[in-house]
Amino acid sequence: MATINPAPAASAQLPSEFKTEFHPRSGRQTLFQPFDQFGISPEAQDAPIVDKEPWCPFRSRGDFEFSEIAIEAALNKSQINALLSLITRISEGHAQITLKNEADLSKAWDNAAAELTPVFAMTYKKNEQVYEVHAWPIWDWALDLLDNPLLAPHFVWDACRVYKHNGAQFERFFNEPWTGDRWWDIQSSLPDIDSAVPFCFILYADKTKLSSFGTVKGYPVVVRCANLPTHIRNGEAFGGGRIVGWLPIVPEDAGEEGKLGYTTLKCVVWHESFKKLLEHAAQYSKTGYSHKCHDDILRWLFPIILILSADYEEQCMMSLIRGRGGKCPCPVCLVPLEELHDLSKTYALRSIGEAMEALRVYKRSRAQGEELLKALGLRPVENIFWIMWYSDPHDALSFDRLHSLHGGLWKHLLAELKKILASLGREAEAAFEKLIDDFPRWRNLNHFKSAINITFSDGNKYQDLSKQTLYACLNLLTPRTSPEGHQLLRVISTYLQLDSLIGLDVHTEGTLAAIEAELLIFDMELKAYVACAESSDIEKLKLDWNFPKTHLWKHVVHDIRHKGAARNYSTRPNEKLHGPLKDTYHHRTNGKDVAGQILRVDHHKFALMLLRERVDAVDEYNRLQALGNDLPDEDVAVAFNGHVKLGAPTQNPSSILDLENRSAVDRSFQAFRRKFTEFINTSLPTYGHQLTNWITFPADYQIHEHRYLKVNYKSMVDWKQATDHLRCNPQFHGLPRFDHALIQLTADETIFVRLILLFRCSISNLGSFEFALVQPYTARINGSRRMDHFFKLTRVKALPRASSIFVPLSSFIRGAVLVPDADHQDEHLIVDHLDSDMFLRMRARVW
Repeated sequence: MATINPAPAASAQLPSEFKTEFHPRSGRQTLFQPFDQFGISPEAQDAPIVDKEPWCPFRSRGDFEFSEIAIEAALNKSQINALLSLITRISEGHAQITLKNEADLSKAWDNAAAELTPVFAMTYKKNEQVYEVHAWPIWDWALDLLDNPLLAPHFVWDACRVYKHNGAQFERFFNEPWTGDRWWDIQSSLPDIDSAVPFCFILYADKTKLSSFGTVKGYPVVVRCANLPTHIRNGEAFGGGRIVGWLPIVPEDAGEEGKLGYTTLKCVVWHESFKKLLEHAAQYSKTGYSHKCHDDILRWLFPIILILSADYEEQCMMSLIRGRGGKCPCPVCLVPLEELHDLSKTYALRSIGEAMEALRVYKRSRAQGEELLKALGLRPVENIFWIMWYSDPHDALSFDRLHSLHGGLWKHLLAELKKILASLGREAEAAFEKLIDDFPRWRNLNHFKSAINITFSDGNKYQDLSKQTLYACLNLLTPRTSPEGHQLLRVISTYLQLDSLIGLDVHTEGTLAAIEAELLIFDMELKAYVACAESSDIEKLKLDWNFPKTHLWKHVVHDIRHKGAARNYSTRPNEKLHGPLKDTYHHRTNGKDVAGQILRVDHHKFALMLLRERVDAVDEYNRLQALGNDLPDEDVAVAFNGHVKLGAPTQNPSSILDLENRSAVDRSFQAFRRKFTEFINTSLPTYGHQLTNWITFPADYQIHEHRYLKVNYKSMVDWKQATDHLRCNPQFHGLPRFDHALIQLTADETIFVRLILLFRCSISNLGSFEFALVQPYTARINGSRRMDHFFKLTRVKALPRASSIFVPLSSFIRGAVLVPDADHQDEHLIVDHLDSDMFLRMRARVW
């Protein structure tokens, strides 16, 4: 019987684990900090309370809360009037409501069933056509943010270079936008005046279908502030994204589509419309704007377009390139169309200067200018972003994982996979579908019952399917059964490596080098697949990979170095805003003046959001004042301290004899009482408990079983707390679910296990303890098979169920997903693309 030693204590943190170098113009000294102080602003801890009646202009808090509920529930006029009438009758004593919550209301329904800053409109006229633009200048929005006392302490103004000590030296890392080189370079280029800093905007625009059949469309523009931390900037509160514009959509004309004049008209309308959003910001980008900040420093703020977040089609409009049909289809560099597939080659980056010069030539000589513009793949239109100083649109355009990978390149790889499976016959397709359906469930990971004959409009689903497909196909597409399929799996494997690397929220020089190296591997494997497809008998395999989404991630390392992690320019947070717009269209408009009605409701929601934050701040302030010095533990800031928490207890405890009797159907409970007795007597002394006698347990000894375990751990990605939710339940939503986990077996060994039983128990004179019965995955596997170097996979093998062991819950590190290998009994593959932390652990073999 193995002794389970306690998890080793965390190594002592270096006195200065983090180093921050501020931009020379900030006048701030280099800062050295331990882990528990890094990233914490003292000013942010004491946001001022500025208003004892923060619900104004509503006459009372009740009025405000009613309006908040009404707008969130999308109540119409008659519903609002009816509800207010009811409230009035209740207050006057003419009606009574006994319902206390939603549960009461649901029960009543069951019983009954059993019996039986406003956005404003502008117009733009071109060739006798009028296009309506709804716009709120982004600088007006910025001033609202600057005037918010709750946000003021969180603004970051100065570029900085941040480092973490890796045990040997300080290593630079990139996460927030101000840690990238572009912010540093912009601040260096600003006028030489005291406290000149950039106010950095992130802009997003994209058309969206509002009606079910797509006949009604909207064209929202969303702005975010890059000076605010990610959790605020990408959040849904007041400091998050805001719709500031609604662009006109030039009507489709089948007779004109594709013609240069018609395409140019669309570009002119877009850029002239966008100009309304840049009013004031363009002027202040040249002169600066004087503002006294929360720290009482008078700063000169220079509006900057730091990031343009969009899909490829929108990037073409923003950069005014000619798209897929142009000679140079990349909005960032001058790669020729026929070289898009080749990631081993590098081409010159685009610049404002050459675009301006080409347009000047076009204005002098249309024929000569058109030839020059064609060579650059540009439209004969003036780019509106040129009016913003320090805001090169080609440098601001950024790689987007959602559209370029999950809803882009992966869809092409999946289409190839479906063709290959179809060529193998229905039996192979059915086997693939079953393996996809059998993939282990995991929190926030979409589950698929089918993948071959189904499509999605949600890029998140494609992302989750990509994580599962490789494991489902490994034994189906072997070099013998399908050379094309096996080579495609090698392409998919390196695609997953790149997707996981790019998706890290914190990057170091090491991860950036890994991306660049893996891009060359992807390039090599894709070329090998094309060669394989050329000689294949399978019809319609893709031979031409010269399209932009094959090429765009060529620039992702440049983007990370210059603008921080990929989440800073992801379209995901912005596309989440499309859903509420569609809901408003369906429930709050009459189908006329759609943009005006939608934006009016959105403005109301925005105003209520501001008031809600003020009310919450007052409530929290009053709560803390009432507590005085008697703050509960959760209000005291402490350094990271990983822990576990049991949940979902069974209704009644079980006796140790009852548990042992389960061995009739599950051998993991064999000799349960003897093994538990040995474990307790062997292991408790290692936890500091002095045992004077051998502890024994009677047959009726009570054990309290639980079905759920919450595990907090320190993420290897950003060194913050992350959480896994593990299930150990024979009937979780109608199916058995016994999750896997990574645990610290001894001071020097970590292993993967499968949960069998989670429980707590009390031992006389010693107290209460929490343990788990688990099945270890420590059986020996041949070394060459343990590590699959082709697909970068790790294989583990389970011991027999009868070899189950007891471990303390404190030994749990985090959860895991293991996929059974159907061709090798008891062997499992570790899903390293489950999340970024697991990816880094498996890559570094830290487990």
